[in-house]
Amino acid sequence: MRTAWIMLVVAALLELVWATALKQSHGLTRPWPTAIGLAVALVSVVVLSVSLRELPVGTAYAVWVGLGSVGVTAVGVLALGESASPGRLACMALILAGVVGLRAVEG
Repeated sequence: MRTAWIMLVVAALLELVWATALKQSHGLTRPWPTAIGLAVALVSVVVLSVSLRELPVGTAYAVWVGLGSVGVTAVGVLALGESASPGRLACMALILAGVVGLRAVEG
């Protein structure tokens, strides 16, 4: 079970790469960021599917999307100059709390 959770976190971390690459692709008009984004997205889904061998699909998907969302938002704030308003940060904290809660109840 521990390996499945590690794989799930890896899949979520890959979301940071592909989402950022797609942002840099400017609407899929730049070949290299587009190729990187699409390739890493595929790898992320494959790694997610490996974690689904042992984890419930609802929990795994929620954690994958939640961690990916928090991570991509952090990249946006830290590297791309996006807003870090208190409301936005509070909402991201709630998502993170939900992810931690799901991990706690799934074991």
